[in-house]
Amino acid sequence: MKKLSKILGYILNVLIILVTIIIILAIYYFIQIKVFNKPYANIFGYTFFEVATGSMEPTIDVGDVIIVKVTNEVNENDIIVCNKDNAFITHRLIRIEEENFITKGDANNTEDEPMNKSDLVGKVVNIIPNFSLWKKVIFTPQVIIPIFIMLILLRNNLLPK
Repeated sequence: MKKLSKILGYILNVLIILVTIIIILAIYYFIQIKVFNKPYANIFGYTFFEVATGSMEPTIDVGDVIIVKVTNEVNENDIIVCNKDNAFITHRLIRIEEENFITKGDANNTEDEPMNKSDLVGKVVNIIPNFSLWKKVIFTPQVIIPIFIMLILLRNNLLPK
């Protein structure tokens, strides 16, 4: 029983650390977006976006979250994100022409208007399917704070004094 209690203690400690990291990242994200008025948060060279349209289906669906590496190093056929007129566009890079990128959504029939290389945010490195629902649940203060408190209370009640 003592060994089981110790294992549960370790698991709860790990969960508390993970929830703490999520809270810190959420606060950092909020500060960068709301306080410093940045168009996106740069967290250790990465950012993320929720996909709002079906222009990249079936590769990326509406509601998926994409993790984007903030970089200028992109190649043809990469899925990239550009900030064009305060709208983030996630499309496949078809070709590079001097100072412009030519992109096209996988579900679209035509190429996009050329985007200036200075509009580039980065390239998509990971797609998290259907994460938007979980994001809303996880990052809602009415959910994350009680979970954090519950984990601390469980830890204090389960671990031997």
